[in-house]
Amino acid sequence: MKRGCLLSILFTFVGLSFLQAQPLRESSYETMIETAEEQYALKDYYRALEWYEKAYDESSDQEIIPYIAELHYKLRDYNRAENWYTRLLRRDKNNKWGEVRFEYARTLKMLGKYDEAILEFQQFVAETEDPVKKELAKAELTGCQMALSAQNVEPDVTIVHAGNKINTRTSEYAATLNRTGEMMYYVGFQTDDIIEVDEANDYHAQILVAKKGEKGWDDPRPLGKEVNRPGVNSSSVALSSDGNTMYFTRAVLMGNVVTDSRLYYSVGGDGNWSGAEEVEGINGDYQVKHPAVGELFGSEVLFFVSDMGGGEGQYDIFYATRRGEGVYGEPVNLGSKINTLGNEITPFYHDGTLYFSSDGHPGYGGYDIFYTTWDGVQWSEPKNLGPGYNTMVDDKYFTLDQEGFKGLLLSNREGGRSVKSKTCCDDIYYFEIDKIVANLVVGVFDENRKPLLGATVQLIDTKTNDTNSQTQDEGNRFDYGLGLELPYDIYASREGYFPDSTSINTIGLTESKTYEHRFYLRKKPVEKPPVVVEITEPEFDTITIEEAIVLENILYDFNKADIKPEAEPDLQLILELMNQYPEMIIEMRSHTDYRGESPYNERLSQRRAESARNWLIDKGIAGERIVAKGYGENVPQTISARMSAAKDLFEVGTVLTPGFIDSLDTEEMRELAHDFNRRTEFKIIEGPTSIVIRRARLQKSDDPNTVINKLGEEIKISPLSALYNKDVYEGVPILVVDDRTINFGTVKKGEKREHTFRISNKGDEIAKIALVSVCECTTVEKDWDEIQPGQTVELKIIFDSSEKDESEIIDIDIFLDNEIPESEDPWIEKLRYRFDIQK
Repeated sequence: MKRGCLLSILFTFVGLSFLQAQPLRESSYETMIETAEEQYALKDYYRALEWYEKAYDESSDQEIIPYIAELHYKLRDYNRAENWYTRLLRRDKNNKWGEVRFEYARTLKMLGKYDEAILEFQQFVAETEDPVKKELAKAELTGCQMALSAQNVEPDVTIVHAGNKINTRTSEYAATLNRTGEMMYYVGFQTDDIIEVDEANDYHAQILVAKKGEKGWDDPRPLGKEVNRPGVNSSSVALSSDGNTMYFTRAVLMGNVVTDSRLYYSVGGDGNWSGAEEVEGINGDYQVKHPAVGELFGSEVLFFVSDMGGGEGQYDIFYATRRGEGVYGEPVNLGSKINTLGNEITPFYHDGTLYFSSDGHPGYGGYDIFYTTWDGVQWSEPKNLGPGYNTMVDDKYFTLDQEGFKGLLLSNREGGRSVKSKTCCDDIYYFEIDKIVANLVVGVFDENRKPLLGATVQLIDTKTNDTNSQTQDEGNRFDYGLGLELPYDIYASREGYFPDSTSINTIGLTESKTYEHRFYLRKKPVEKPPVVVEITEPEFDTITIEEAIVLENILYDFNKADIKPEAEPDLQLILELMNQYPEMIIEMRSHTDYRGESPYNERLSQRRAESARNWLIDKGIAGERIVAKGYGENVPQTISARMSAAKDLFEVGTVLTPGFIDSLDTEEMRELAHDFNRRTEFKIIEGPTSIVIRRARLQKSDDPNTVINKLGEEIKISPLSALYNKDVYEGVPILVVDDRTINFGTVKKGEKREHTFRISNKGDEIAKIALVSVCECTTVEKDWDEIQPGQTVELKIIFDSSEKDESEIIDIDIFLDNEIPESEDPWIEKLRYRFDIQK
């Protein structure tokens, strides 16, 4: 009878093998080595380790140390592996064993010794001639840096051990949930003891099922022989989305070596599984494991893992399209975006997202869980699922129930059960994700704040234009359920009242929320005499349908959407025209300059257009006659003849694109171009084909930011100055900079750039400098603390890009001790520079 053996973690299931034992006996050193080599060849790593250690105790032969260290590493006993690798490499003066530094560094990483691991990976990268391991080591370096950055990050999920009824002291595998999350299928051996393997007592992996009770998971039971064939190892269980088809693998061993692993399926559902049949189209002369049902290009597919040829690494993720029950098309590799030079395993698909584990992408430990999303054409770049789900060791088999709020994963993290070292064996862990629910409650009242019956409220998903309309004849409350990560428009109306609207969005919600909004609708007058626009001036403009007319006095401060007082003449003109042409429907179009992120600019321009629309609605214009549309930075201004005549700087037909603006010589010219782009227009989209407007009504008012100082100099006040729009230019310093905004262009990370700003005081007071504030990446050099009237000084900056990973705009804030008349705001003069980091 053969003596018992420990279950190794290196079987093809992602890890399990029988370790057939041979009795230890007094033997010569040569016999010990020969026996160890035989057991190693059979992948009986535990028994091989025993013989190598016994041989080392007998001889202290240094040549045995690499094998002992490797076997501890393979058995995931990282503390002992570290000790033996350290002993080996400290004595390796000639770098004979330099290649094992990779495993040593990984060992340190999986012990959480990231700083030490970084040093070892760096040395390995510098010395190795193995191109595959070099790339893997570079990924490991990135993973170590990620782990250090995340050390103080609180996990956003609680992972709970599935309990001792499920988890034994040996490893469990391939856990998955049914549709409701109340039943678990997984693979195990159901023993806490070292397995005795002999002719009369044989163990094989079985697929088990357990129900979730009030106090945790109930005792598991093995599925019948229809699935668990006697004498065969069953593993890698997965369920179809309807729960009626089970996919799993059957593995054949010769000794301790997996000679075949093939994919099977069974139909029927919980408790009623049919006899298993082999899947057609996927199996071949290679290993197949870890099936997962998903969808691509509108068709059901089966994801799986294989070492078949043509892949990126040892084990890759593939998919095959379903042709019929148990029949699949040709396997397709998911490609290098997902598959690496390492191993990608245990895929799971849920609602357009593919989860998988990898030891080739940068991670916190050995195998980390990643996810990638499918947009109908391609996969996104994989992202790490983060702390909690991932640890410094192995985390895999991520799975969710149908709703996506209950899940399982397997891990050898400390705290689980084990038959050998603290991290030798995988246990099943359970988690629940809090449901985020968004609701909307709308109340409709009259202007006296009394409930208004008979109103209609429309909720519009502005992403899809889907509309949910409700009319309440016997109440004034409207309840809606909202989707997540969506923007909405809300419109309230009632016959005889002016309509109103507002906008909300559920983007970025991290907890459940009920939005509330009250509309107070104003009653329409019985009669309203028309407003007649008298046209007495000799110069007129004819505005035709679909022609966009810029309202030159509707200006906005940078990054704001408030209507300024000087905008009201233009809005009054629109109000008069809307009353003069009651059949006219217009589009209020708002545009931003290109500063800021594009999605933010689109939202900002939409708010600006809504501000103008709301002003007109407040004056009595029906909301359905005004379409508010924000275009962000997407439609640069084209210079018209009227614009060119007003500002003789740009030729007719010039398009103010970002590239054109950046090429302009001075900040003043760039700011003027930004002013042209940052505009509100109106366009007739229905009604009269043309209208006539006195040209003077469309002309821009005098610019309050162009002033004449006491020396008779015309000065343009920069938007980056504290005096911008203040209309106070006497008894104060007026700081003029040759170019307040500079562009360093594309900068390679680690490079330094310099620039000297020339600052002149064109006012009649001393500028008293209190502080120059800027980020740590910038050094400021100056030899002055005040600027006399008429004086010009220089301020030198040195930008160091060493810590920068993304393109950025940096502000330099100059704080003055002077006071701005009639204002409590601090006096801050801004300089600015921008750069792009070379990727």
